Amino acid sequence: MKSLIAVAQLCSGTSPEKNLAKAISLIEHSASSGASLTLLPENFILFDSLNLIKFGQSDEARIYLEQLSNLALTLKHWIVLGSFPVPSNDGRVYSRSMVISEQGEIVGAYDKRHLFDVIVDDAKGSYLESKFIAPGDALSVVDTPIGRLGLSICYDLRFPNHYQALRDLGAEIITVPSAFTAVTGEAHWELLLRARAVETQSYVLGANQVGEHGAGRFTYGHSMIVDPWGRVVASLKSEMGVAFAEVDLSLLNKVRSEMPLLAQRR
Repeated sequence: MKSLIAVAQLCSGTSPEKNLAKAISLIEHSASSGASLTLLPENFILFDSLNLIKFGQSDEARIYLEQLSNLALTLKHWIVLGSFPVPSNDGRVYSRSMVISEQGEIVGAYDKRHLFDVIVDDAKGSYLESKFIAPGDALSVVDTPIGRLGLSICYDLRFPNHYQALRDLGAEIITVPSAFTAVTGEAHWELLLRARAVETQSYVLGANQVGEHGAGRFTYGHSMIVDPWGRVVASLKSEMGVAFAEVDLSLLNKVRSEMPLLAQRR
Protein backbone atom coordinates (compact mmCIF):
# COMPACT_ATOMS: atom_id res chain seq x y z
CA MET A 1 0.00 0.00 0.00
CA LYS A 2 3.05 2.30 0.31
CA SER A 3 5.42 3.40 -2.47
CA LEU A 4 8.12 6.04 -2.77
CA ILE A 5 7.58 8.42 -5.69
CA ALA A 6 9.41 11.48 -7.01
CA VAL A 7 8.82 14.74 -8.86
CA ALA A 8 11.68 16.17 -10.90
CA GLN A 9 12.30 19.91 -11.34
CA LEU A 10 14.21 21.05 -14.43
CA CYS A 11 15.27 24.21 -16.22
CA SER A 12 14.88 22.99 -19.78
CA GLY A 13 16.11 25.02 -22.73
CA THR A 14 16.33 24.90 -26.50
CA SER A 15 18.66 21.88 -26.80
CA PRO A 16 16.76 18.56 -26.65
CA GLU A 17 20.05 16.70 -26.22
CA LYS A 18 21.03 18.71 -23.14
CA ASN A 19 17.51 18.56 -21.75
CA LEU A 20 17.42 14.79 -22.12
CA ALA A 21 20.74 14.46 -20.31
CA LYS A 22 19.40 16.52 -17.38
CA ALA A 23 16.21 14.45 -17.22
CA ILE A 24 18.09 11.14 -17.33
CA SER A 25 20.36 12.28 -14.49
CA LEU A 26 17.40 13.09 -12.25
CA ILE A 27 15.57 9.87 -13.14
CA GLU A 28 18.67 7.82 -12.29
CA HIS A 29 18.98 9.66 -8.98
CA SER A 30 15.33 8.99 -8.24
CA ALA A 31 15.60 5.30 -9.03
CA SER A 32 18.81 4.85 -7.04
CA SER A 33 17.10 6.48 -4.06
CA GLY A 34 14.40 3.82 -4.06
CA ALA A 35 11.55 5.60 -5.82
CA SER A 36 9.25 3.50 -8.01
CA LEU A 37 8.12 6.37 -10.26
CA THR A 38 9.41 9.75 -11.42
CA LEU A 39 7.28 12.55 -12.88
CA LEU A 40 9.05 14.94 -15.26
CA PRO A 41 7.76 18.49 -15.89
CA GLU A 42 5.99 19.89 -18.94
CA ASN A 43 8.28 20.72 -21.89
CA PHE A 44 11.09 18.71 -20.29
CA ILE A 45 12.53 17.73 -23.67
CA LEU A 46 12.24 21.15 -25.37
CA PHE A 47 11.34 24.56 -23.95
CA ASP A 48 11.06 26.33 -27.30
CA SER A 49 7.58 26.95 -28.73
CA LEU A 50 8.84 27.99 -32.18
CA ASN A 51 10.57 24.65 -32.73
CA LEU A 52 8.07 22.30 -31.08
CA ILE A 53 6.41 21.34 -34.36
CA LYS A 54 9.68 20.70 -36.19
CA PHE A 55 11.07 18.65 -33.32
CA GLY A 56 7.86 16.66 -32.85
CA GLN A 57 8.01 15.57 -36.50
CA SER A 58 11.69 14.62 -36.39
CA ASP A 59 13.46 11.27 -36.15
CA GLU A 60 15.32 12.77 -33.20
CA ALA A 61 12.09 12.85 -31.17
CA ARG A 62 11.42 9.18 -31.85
CA ILE A 63 14.99 8.26 -30.90
CA TYR A 64 14.72 10.13 -27.58
CA LEU A 65 11.45 8.37 -26.77
CA GLU A 66 13.16 5.04 -27.37
CA GLN A 67 16.02 6.07 -25.07
CA LEU A 68 13.60 6.92 -22.29
CA SER A 69 11.75 3.63 -22.73
CA ASN A 70 15.04 1.74 -22.58
CA LEU A 71 16.01 3.69 -19.46
CA ALA A 72 12.76 2.69 -17.71
CA LEU A 73 13.43 -0.95 -18.60
CA THR A 74 17.05 -0.83 -17.48
CA LEU A 75 16.23 0.84 -14.16
CA LYS A 76 12.97 -1.11 -13.65
CA HIS A 77 11.42 2.27 -12.96
CA TRP A 78 8.15 3.95 -13.98
CA ILE A 79 8.56 7.30 -15.76
CA VAL A 80 5.84 9.84 -16.50
CA LEU A 81 6.93 12.13 -19.32
CA GLY A 82 5.44 15.49 -18.42
CA SER A 83 4.79 16.52 -22.01
CA PHE A 84 6.28 15.49 -25.33
CA PRO A 85 5.37 17.01 -28.74
CA VAL A 86 3.55 14.55 -31.00
CA PRO A 87 2.29 15.55 -34.50
CA SER A 88 -1.42 16.29 -34.84
CA ASN A 89 -3.51 16.16 -38.01
CA ASP A 90 -3.67 19.93 -38.46
CA GLY A 91 0.03 20.79 -38.66
CA ARG A 92 0.42 21.52 -34.94
CA VAL A 93 1.49 19.08 -32.24
CA TYR A 94 -0.23 17.55 -29.26
CA SER A 95 1.35 18.18 -25.89
CA ARG A 96 1.30 14.56 -24.74
CA SER A 97 2.02 13.16 -21.31
CA MET A 98 3.10 9.51 -21.47
CA VAL A 99 3.38 6.83 -18.82
CA ILE A 100 6.26 4.41 -19.37
CA SER A 101 6.19 1.20 -17.34
CA GLU A 102 9.16 -0.53 -15.75
CA GLN A 103 9.04 -2.85 -18.77
CA GLY A 104 9.80 0.11 -21.04
CA GLU A 105 6.32 0.19 -22.56
CA ILE A 106 4.11 3.26 -23.04
CA VAL A 107 1.03 2.09 -21.15
CA GLY A 108 -0.93 5.34 -21.06
CA ALA A 109 -1.03 8.81 -22.60
CA TYR A 110 -2.92 12.08 -22.37
CA ASP A 111 -3.05 15.09 -24.71
CA LYS A 112 -3.35 18.45 -22.95
CA ARG A 113 -6.94 19.69 -23.16
CA HIS A 114 -6.77 23.25 -21.83
CA LEU A 115 -4.32 25.51 -23.67
CA PHE A 116 -2.53 28.52 -22.20
CA ASP A 117 -3.87 31.44 -24.25
CA VAL A 118 -3.63 34.26 -21.70
CA ILE A 119 -2.24 37.67 -20.79
CA VAL A 120 0.28 37.65 -17.94
CA ASP A 121 1.94 40.63 -16.28
CA ASP A 122 5.51 39.48 -16.96
CA ALA A 123 8.33 40.18 -19.43
CA LYS A 124 6.66 38.11 -22.14
CA GLY A 125 3.23 39.70 -21.66
CA SER A 126 1.02 37.17 -23.41
CA TYR A 127 0.98 33.51 -24.37
CA LEU A 128 -0.77 31.78 -27.27
CA GLU A 129 -0.17 28.07 -26.82
CA SER A 130 -2.88 27.14 -29.33
CA LYS A 131 -0.73 28.55 -32.14
CA PHE A 132 1.55 25.53 -31.82
CA ILE A 133 -0.45 22.97 -29.85
CA ALA A 134 -3.69 21.22 -30.72
CA PRO A 135 -6.02 20.45 -27.78
CA GLY A 136 -6.76 16.89 -26.79
CA ASP A 137 -10.30 15.72 -26.12
CA ALA A 138 -10.04 12.68 -23.85
CA LEU A 139 -9.30 11.95 -20.20
CA SER A 140 -6.80 9.31 -19.16
CA VAL A 141 -6.40 7.16 -16.05
CA VAL A 142 -3.64 4.55 -15.98
CA ASP A 143 -3.27 1.52 -13.71
CA THR A 144 0.16 1.16 -12.08
CA PRO A 145 1.50 -0.88 -9.14
CA ILE A 146 1.59 2.37 -7.15
CA GLY A 147 -2.06 3.27 -7.74
CA ARG A 148 -4.30 4.63 -10.49
CA LEU A 149 -2.74 7.67 -12.14
CA GLY A 150 -4.99 10.44 -13.44
CA LEU A 151 -3.17 12.54 -16.02
CA SER A 152 -3.23 16.30 -16.53
CA ILE A 153 -0.88 19.05 -17.72
CA CYS A 154 -0.25 22.54 -16.33
CA TYR A 155 -3.13 24.87 -17.35
CA ASP A 156 -5.59 22.02 -16.76
CA LEU A 157 -5.00 22.75 -13.07
CA ARG A 158 -7.36 25.74 -13.25
CA PHE A 159 -10.33 23.60 -14.36
CA PRO A 160 -11.72 21.59 -11.41
CA ASN A 161 -14.10 19.56 -13.56
CA HIS A 162 -11.14 17.85 -15.22
CA TYR A 163 -10.03 16.52 -11.84
CA GLN A 164 -13.50 15.55 -10.66
CA ALA A 165 -13.80 13.51 -13.86
CA LEU A 166 -10.48 11.80 -13.14
CA ARG A 167 -11.71 10.95 -9.64
CA ASP A 168 -14.90 9.51 -11.16
CA LEU A 169 -12.68 7.29 -13.32
CA GLY A 170 -10.90 5.96 -10.24
CA ALA A 171 -7.81 8.16 -10.04
CA GLU A 172 -5.85 7.91 -6.77
CA ILE A 173 -2.72 9.84 -7.79
CA ILE A 174 -2.94 12.85 -10.09
CA THR A 175 0.03 14.10 -12.10
CA VAL A 176 0.42 17.79 -12.93
CA PRO A 177 3.58 18.30 -15.01
CA SER A 178 3.88 22.05 -15.54
CA ALA A 179 5.71 25.11 -16.75
CA PHE A 180 3.89 27.61 -14.51
CA THR A 181 5.19 31.13 -15.05
CA ALA A 182 6.94 32.93 -12.19
CA VAL A 183 4.02 35.37 -11.86
CA THR A 184 1.14 32.89 -11.96
CA GLY A 185 3.10 30.32 -9.96
CA GLU A 186 3.77 32.65 -7.05
CA ALA A 187 0.08 33.57 -6.93
CA HIS A 188 -1.65 30.26 -7.51
CA TRP A 189 0.60 27.16 -7.88
CA GLU A 190 0.48 25.74 -4.34
CA LEU A 191 -3.09 26.95 -3.82
CA LEU A 192 -4.36 25.08 -6.86
CA LEU A 193 -2.40 21.88 -6.23
CA ARG A 194 -3.69 21.67 -2.67
CA ALA A 195 -7.24 22.48 -3.74
CA ARG A 196 -7.25 19.71 -6.34
CA ALA A 197 -5.90 17.27 -3.74
CA VAL A 198 -8.58 18.18 -1.19
CA GLU A 199 -11.41 18.13 -3.74
CA THR A 200 -10.49 14.75 -5.21
CA GLN A 201 -9.01 13.25 -2.01
CA SER A 202 -6.02 12.15 -4.06
CA TYR A 203 -2.26 12.48 -4.04
CA VAL A 204 -1.29 15.31 -6.38
CA LEU A 205 2.19 15.42 -7.94
CA GLY A 206 3.26 18.81 -9.27
CA ALA A 207 6.51 18.76 -11.28
CA ASN A 208 7.33 22.27 -12.47
CA GLN A 209 9.96 23.93 -14.62
CA VAL A 210 12.16 26.48 -12.85
CA GLY A 211 14.26 29.50 -13.78
CA GLU A 212 15.00 31.43 -16.96
CA HIS A 213 14.41 29.80 -20.34
CA GLY A 214 15.12 32.73 -22.69
CA ALA A 215 12.77 34.96 -24.70
CA GLY A 216 11.32 36.42 -21.51
CA ARG A 217 10.24 33.05 -20.11
CA PHE A 218 10.64 32.54 -16.38
CA THR A 219 9.07 29.64 -14.48
CA TYR A 220 8.27 29.32 -10.81
CA GLY A 221 9.61 25.96 -9.66
CA HIS A 222 8.41 24.89 -6.19
CA SER A 223 7.57 21.37 -7.37
CA MET A 224 5.70 19.49 -4.67
CA ILE A 225 3.73 16.44 -3.63
CA VAL A 226 0.43 16.93 -1.81
CA ASP A 227 -1.39 14.20 0.11
CA PRO A 228 -5.17 13.53 0.04
CA TRP A 229 -5.71 15.74 3.10
CA GLY A 230 -4.10 18.69 1.31
CA ARG A 231 -0.77 18.59 3.14
CA VAL A 232 2.44 19.38 1.26
CA VAL A 233 4.56 16.33 2.07
CA ALA A 234 7.55 17.10 -0.16
CA SER A 235 8.72 20.20 -2.02
CA LEU A 236 11.53 22.00 -3.76
CA LYS A 237 12.17 25.72 -4.11
CA SER A 238 14.13 27.29 -6.97
CA GLU A 239 16.74 24.59 -7.55
CA MET A 240 16.83 21.77 -10.07
CA GLY A 241 16.44 18.44 -8.34
CA VAL A 242 14.05 15.77 -7.12
CA ALA A 243 11.54 15.74 -4.27
CA PHE A 244 10.45 12.42 -2.75
CA ALA A 245 7.38 11.34 -0.81
CA GLU A 246 5.64 8.14 0.16
CA VAL A 247 2.26 7.37 -1.36
CA ASP A 248 0.16 5.55 1.22
CA LEU A 249 -3.07 4.21 -0.27
CA SER A 250 -4.31 3.19 3.19
CA LEU A 251 -4.26 6.89 4.14
CA LEU A 252 -6.09 7.74 0.93
CA ASN A 253 -8.76 5.13 1.64
CA LYS A 254 -9.13 6.40 5.21
CA VAL A 255 -9.66 9.99 4.05
CA ARG A 256 -12.20 8.89 1.46
CA SER A 257 -14.12 6.58 3.78
CA GLU A 258 -14.34 9.08 6.64
CA MET A 259 -15.48 11.91 4.35
CA PRO A 260 -17.28 10.19 1.42
CA LEU A 261 -17.42 13.17 -0.94
CA LEU A 262 -18.04 11.11 -4.06
CA ALA A 263 -21.17 9.51 -2.62
CA GLN A 264 -22.43 12.81 -1.20
CA ARG A 265 -21.99 14.90 -4.35
CA ARG A 266 -25.23 16.35 -5.76
